[in-house]
Amino acid sequence: MTVHPIEGRYGSEELRKVWEKRSELEKMLEVEAALAEAEAEEGLIPQSAAEEIKNKASLEHVKLERVKEIESKIHHDIMAVVQGLSEQCSDDSGEYVHLGATSNDIKDTTRGLQIKESLKIIKNKLVSFEDVLLDKCERYKSTPCTGRTHGQHAVPTTLGHKFAIFLDEIHRHINRINELEDRILVGQITGAVGTQAALKEKGEIVHQKTIKKLGLKPVTISNQVIQRDRHAELVSELGLLASSLDKIGKEVRNLQRTEISELEEPFKEEQVGSSTMPQKRNPIKSERICGLAKVLRGNVPSEFENVALEHERDLTNSSSERILLPESFLLVDEQLKLAIEVFDELVIHEDNIERNLNLTNGLNMSEAVMIELVENGFGRQEAHGLIKECAMETYESEKDFFDVLVNRKEIRNILGKEDVKRILDPKNYLGSAEEHVENVIKKVRESREE
Repeated sequence: MTVHPIEGRYGSEELRKVWEKRSELEKMLEVEAALAEAEAEEGLIPQSAAEEIKNKASLEHVKLERVKEIESKIHHDIMAVVQGLSEQCSDDSGEYVHLGATSNDIKDTTRGLQIKESLKIIKNKLVSFEDVLLDKCERYKSTPCTGRTHGQHAVPTTLGHKFAIFLDEIHRHINRINELEDRILVGQITGAVGTQAALKEKGEIVHQKTIKKLGLKPVTISNQVIQRDRHAELVSELGLLASSLDKIGKEVRNLQRTEISELEEPFKEEQVGSSTMPQKRNPIKSERICGLAKVLRGNVPSEFENVALEHERDLTNSSSERILLPESFLLVDEQLKLAIEVFDELVIHEDNIERNLNLTNGLNMSEAVMIELVENGFGRQEAHGLIKECAMETYESEKDFFDVLVNRKEIRNILGKEDVKRILDPKNYLGSAEEHVENVIKKVRESREE
């Protein structure tokens, strides 16, 4: 019976498999095999023993059930793996398993392999999300829409500009992950407190060879564990990515409000929005994105606590990371899957976008009028005061902003009715919005060519 939602509800099967116990055991065996191979190359164990260990270091020979059985007796997970592998090796080859290593050499290096696979999956989804956003940026880069600050109508922007903000942020996350991989995709064979004393003068070369065979980067120095500032940086990035997706999901939710209704999540034919209100079309995917971000952000301080282990190590990081690392990856994975689904089939109500642009009877264009007055000889403060008076009059009456403006002598002396009409058209006050969108699109596309 499942308890945690990541066991069946959240995260892809592809990523879940990376963190399943069978996969973890498979990677631990891979580390033990690479260690034996490196030690044989350096003359520390017989070549025949290394070959036997490598041949038997697989799930075909070392069964998860047997490892669990051993662990239930000895209460040590890594030693259970060592014994499970050793008993499968013929002759005395099993005696050479795990020579000179400590538990966290195997465990932390296995974590490095799991993190490597997980980041590859996350980056692939980020690129897929980029593709969806690129399409939306291209298609809507010139589509005017209402800009909002403090929840109030501000000057216009474009829908593509909104999407490009998201695209640029997602692209930064890809860059961040690429940058942190150098620090997090690491492994170690450094022994009990990091001195490699058990391997004597061969310690460092065995460490280097073993980790490079696994496709990771050998740490320069450690104690009994790889230092947790690395893992804290990783979980911080996952929390930051979750927060960016939270922001994106929140924008969709707000723009899907009934009274705004500019964007809408795809709603399938047989989908049900409410158990009692048949008309409901709720933004449940975006809400789920936002809800999962709360959990992700909560994981960040827990991983920060793991940085300050005592002396050469204690065990307080181990139990928490069994939850923090797979959970963080799986929840971000779920968020990205949902974000791709939402934006791939995002419904855009252009008629409502146009309606909302004109909802304030032109008041959202007050800055444009002020700037026009300045360009025609008004002082900036003088123009601001005059347009504020006109705006307040519009608020307090039921007049259009246009009528209030053209009836003010100070304005009428400079601007004709056609001028005012032109200035109040949102399409004429989009500044460099389209250029910004094109710059983001260009940056993302060029980075893929490098």
